[in-house]
Amino acid sequence: MGTQVSKQVQRRKSISTEKKTLYDLKENSGTEYPGADYRPPDRKNWMSNLDPQKLIIWKIVWPGTHDSATNKIGIRFISRPFAQCQSTSIYRQLIKGTRVLDIRVQEDRRVCHGILKSYNIDVVIKDIKKFLGETQSEIIILEIRTEFGHQDPPEFDKYLVEQLSEFLIHQDERVFQKPVSELLPKRIICVWKPRNSPQAKPGDPLWSSGYLKDNWIDTDLPSTKFECNINNLSKQPRVSDRKFFYRVENTVTPQADNPVVCVKPVTERIHGYARLFIAQAFARGCVDRLQVFSTDFIDEDFVDACVGVTYARVEGKA
Repeated sequence: MGTQVSKQVQRRKSISTEKKTLYDLKENSGTEYPGADYRPPDRKNWMSNLDPQKLIIWKIVWPGTHDSATNKIGIRFISRPFAQCQSTSIYRQLIKGTRVLDIRVQEDRRVCHGILKSYNIDVVIKDIKKFLGETQSEIIILEIRTEFGHQDPPEFDKYLVEQLSEFLIHQDERVFQKPVSELLPKRIICVWKPRNSPQAKPGDPLWSSGYLKDNWIDTDLPSTKFECNINNLSKQPRVSDRKFFYRVENTVTPQADNPVVCVKPVTERIHGYARLFIAQAFARGCVDRLQVFSTDFIDEDFVDACVGVTYARVEGKA
């Protein structure tokens, strides 16, 4: 018992130290960067506002949500706080400016996060279609994966194509060099990541798993995650040369050996440092690698931070 208490005391000290490290970095270095002052006049249509003819796919910094469809996960007030990473629906996230969705499914097509279940994938599809029906030039990256520990839903690739066929941008590496205007009226890059089912091939309506990559660091230590994210980002090819999307996740996650196991108080340790991360990416010379930037509990300022870099790239300021 004494050893366990000692470990927990040390862990709390580490968390406190790392929170102060990020706070001090923000105070000393600031959060200014080209495009930081830009605010989209309409987040629901921010791609349209940046001119689809100028907005080349590789120039976009895509605001994304981590575990996107967890707003109704588990049982409210009981199991939900341990797995909920977003508090609003997929539709509300898209309205707010989110353009990358991270959806996990299990065998029966229900959304899940680990062992906890939520609604059927049909709810996600309905929200996406509603948003696309209300907009004209917004492109979405829809990542759907079979959750760890589960089997692929039967014939799920066929289901996705049937449901979304009119919107799907087919797998083609030339897409990265094209402006949004050339992809329209197609609106969705759907990356399907099954556990055992065959991967999509070039020309298919869906994209194979290698087209959306990341380096997941599973930690609840905010400065550790921040610096690992910067380090991994710096090792990537520049967005102008890349033939895949690379995601950085501005999140930290609860750990089994720590008494704080609810998502929100843990992820809050890093949540407010998205602008600092972008500023540091500029300062350390790796912002030309930044592409997909995701978070828990997405808010308008996170979206604005990403769109600001996109604006700077389109205007030749970054």
